[in-house]
Amino acid sequence: MELAVDIDKNQVADYYRQMLMIRRFEEAAGRLYLQGLVRGFLHLYIGEEAVAVGAIPVLGVQDYVITHYRDHGHALARGVDPKAVMAELCGKSTGASGGKGGSMHIFDVDRHFMGGHAIVGGQLPIATGLALSIKQRGGDGAVMCFFGDGAVNEGEFHESLNLASLWKLPVIFFLENNLYGMGSHVDKTHAAGRDIYASAEYYKIPAVQIDGMDLTEVHQTTAEALTRVRSGAGPAFLEAMTYKLRGHSVADPST
Repeated sequence: MELAVDIDKNQVADYYRQMLMIRRFEEAAGRLYLQGLVRGFLHLYIGEEAVAVGAIPVLGVQDYVITHYRDHGHALARGVDPKAVMAELCGKSTGASGGKGGSMHIFDVDRHFMGGHAIVGGQLPIATGLALSIKQRGGDGAVMCFFGDGAVNEGEFHESLNLASLWKLPVIFFLENNLYGMGSHVDKTHAAGRDIYASAEYYKIPAVQIDGMDLTEVHQTTAEALTRVRSGAGPAFLEAMTYKLRGHSVADPST
């Protein structure tokens, strides 16, 4: 895909800094987990940094981000304080969610970062509701909803896409396809295999598959999708092909 990417050198350097910060943050979180300082589950975003950093900075302050349980990278890309995120992982009261949410429930309402959701696909109807609220209030905001390939097999996925299309809601459905739902490859769990984006077209939502390892492609395609959403034309669907370089979680590194 040939793209006319409008990113200057300073932006490129800043995006690289953000990606490196997320990588180092996740590496540190993994070490703390192995030391017993982080409890419960810990799903690292290592390998997928270009998706969050390429997409989220395109948004304005009026827009919302909502995501799945592998949420640290999205929170950091949205500008949530790294100290608050790490404190949350460690269960401290200074954490982003007061130490009560943990790794899978990072929130920052001031930055319109609405989680972090442990239930697979649970964020999809919430994103649709947020978009409906924006439309009913006459705002110019949009919602960016991240989810994994495993969520596509949930009923909420189809319900959310259907209503968002019918009501022309300002939401970008952003699928991060890292090829595996825990240890199951997408070829064994999805009839569409690696072309899940095509399922959105059934709901008359423009959909495109992009290289999630290419920050410039993610950035440009997201900007184009956001322009459509802001115009009132309805939702957009992006499938970023990416890959996690660690296991499903730190507790089961072989998956």
